[in-house]
Amino acid sequence: MKKKKNFRGNTLPALVMVGPVTLWLLLLVAVPLIYVVFMTFCSLDANYNLVFTFTLDNYKRLFDANYVQIYAQSLLIAFSTTLICIIAGYPFAFLIARVFTKKKAILYMLVIIPFWTNSLIRIYGWRTFLGSSGWLNNMLTKLHIISEPAEFLFNRGTIILGMVYCLIPYMILPLYTAVEKLDKSMIEASKDLGAKGPATFLKVILPMTASGIFSGSIMVFIPCLGYFFVADILGGGKSDVIGNLIERQFQSGNNWPLGAALSVILIAITLLLVKIYQICGGDMENLGV
Repeated sequence: MKKKKNFRGNTLPALVMVGPVTLWLLLLVAVPLIYVVFMTFCSLDANYNLVFTFTLDNYKRLFDANYVQIYAQSLLIAFSTTLICIIAGYPFAFLIARVFTKKKAILYMLVIIPFWTNSLIRIYGWRTFLGSSGWLNNMLTKLHIISEPAEFLFNRGTIILGMVYCLIPYMILPLYTAVEKLDKSMIEASKDLGAKGPATFLKVILPMTASGIFSGSIMVFIPCLGYFFVADILGGGKSDVIGNLIERQFQSGNNWPLGAALSVILIAITLLLVKIYQICGGDMENLGV
């Protein structure tokens, strides 16, 4: 009787609360992911139909020179985007954390508002703005800065601009949280000991906000590898990321096993970066930086 009462009083409510969520995750996350992994070991017949025949060819093709070049290009774009987001986002996060309450709410809303609009629509806005007949070219032509429309689109720099525009809020928010937790007495003590502004920033403020920089970098770097629509719209297919490679295999290439293998590699990179974040981020918090 006691066991039944304990089951009804403790275990049953927990199952009722957690059970639906667990079932939902199993059906919509775990099962599809297992199917994707299973698909990586399949092959295609002459008509590009999926054949459930075990093979490792899909993983061998990942080391093709053309694919390796795209991997390197993806990492370069992701690294550049992350670095620019840090440089641009840190001062803004510091400003939000240091202004008065009313202004803080306005600045914070400026970071949140972009989430209210689909990123695909906003990227198309950039394409219109930077196009040969867009506002930027028209303005520069009217000011006689250029004699004919310049080509701002379809290059790596424009892709990085689009990535920064889409992902900089993910950098600002963790940085704001880290800056908000700064111990002001440490900054004042640094100034009292004769440290000037740059020295105080490098030796006190920057180490104490390193956890925010690291978490923001992870939140920016990982999506950069998969934001294929930014490279498609602003890059015109000239500077692909891993996401473009995956999208192409599932769509025009009709090679689902290879696309699944590329997806698994991207998931593995994501899990590796998250694990690094858990280790390094935990160490930073334990050290109080």
